[in-house]
Amino acid sequence: MRYSVTMDCADPHALAAFWAQVLGYAVEDNSPLIRPLLEAGHVGDADVVRDGDRLAWRDIAALRDPAAPVDPATGMGGGDRMLFQRVPEPKTVKNRVHLDLHVGPDQREAEVARLTALGARVLGEGRVGGRWTTLADPEGNEFDVQ
Repeated sequence: MRYSVTMDCADPHALAAFWAQVLGYAVEDNSPLIRPLLEAGHVGDADVVRDGDRLAWRDIAALRDPAAPVDPATGMGGGDRMLFQRVPEPKTVKNRVHLDLHVGPDQREAEVARLTALGARVLGEGRVGGRWTTLADPEGNEFDVQ
């Protein structure tokens, strides 16, 4: 079984770039899937964005574990993924689901500093059976570093 964690967002490509740096993942290159669809007229330029030679869906971006195999026909990773999809409404309440990044007590402060340099912001500290820092990504999605 594989899984994808999906986040609604305003800018899927910016958020995917942020999380790729956080997790050390690779942003998927969907050019192998999109290019033939464009050439056949099944999708149009309004459906995609271009970054040099790379093509991506305008409203969706995905991350993959760089060590996982990649399907050459689609550019999609064969392992677990994170998917970011554009939605029209802004985030208004606390997440019902969030990621916990486990780095260990000796690395937590350094990791929080690294993440804030990438664009995260600290929301608070927690202490129940251990210690963690709650942060928000650039669109306000909460996550913890333990």
